[in-house]
Amino acid sequence: MIKVTIKQTSDQKIAAFTVEGHANFDKYGSDIVCAGVSAVTFGSLNAVEALTHVVPEIEQGGEGGYLHWQVPNRLPEETEDKVQLLLQGMVVSLQTIEQSYSDYIKITFKK
Repeated sequence: MIKVTIKQTSDQKIAAFTVEGHANFDKYGSDIVCAGVSAVTFGSLNAVEALTHVVPEIEQGGEGGYLHWQVPNRLPEETEDKVQLLLQGMVVSLQTIEQSYSDYIKITFKK
């Protein structure tokens, strides 16, 4: 199962997120859940970089399926607002996948 953990600040902003595990929906190369989660998360991080010029510092692991990104501190307010909107869009997309494939992906929110 893919486990997504969204760490939020006290005012509901996304401070960090972690994605770990494998969906095991289908064999490697045919797993649409894993492919969808990867496309959404990496597409969102690429959008953050391209549209806000915030370069994501990604922590990534190999076979265990691990991705972690923390929102940088002290971003200008306008930049932070854009980053938050893009990350909130990522969460909505991941929740859409979770609705259809809840046996293979679980999203948890933490303060």
